[in-house]
Amino acid sequence: MNTDPREWLGIHLGRAARLMRTKLDERLAPLGLTQAKWLILLYLFRNGGTMPQKELTETIGVEGPTVVRVLDGLERLGLIARQDRKDDRRTKDVCLTDQATPLLGEIRAITEAFRQELWAGVDDADLAVCERVLTRLLGNLGAL
Repeated sequence: MNTDPREWLGIHLGRAARLMRTKLDERLAPLGLTQAKWLILLYLFRNGGTMPQKELTETIGVEGPTVVRVLDGLERLGLIARQDRKDDRRTKDVCLTDQATPLLGEIRAITEAFRQELWAGVDDADLAVCERVLTRLLGNLGAL
């Protein structure tokens, strides 16, 4: 049995990421949101409500055609709009609509409660070390 902490950390990181998304997905399901939908809404919100479609696709790490289908659904629900960019007509911006505001409030409340439960018992010093290690790993992977 391998006791190398680097190997176990990688395994635990992957498992924790999957479980976090799954558990949050379960909590957001009553809002009628799939993981793909709430992820897009969350990234748009965190980026000021507007992102180029290509950047959004790269950020969430899903294939372009899949993102287009999800965006089509969000647009039909009136939660996003796609607009041509004035500086480059080949590029579309994806923008949150005013209709998304109440839903985003609900998403934020659910995610904040989830975050409080998730981080219970983790002190700030340990969290700071974890953040430094993950930042280094992401840098080593070229993701920063």
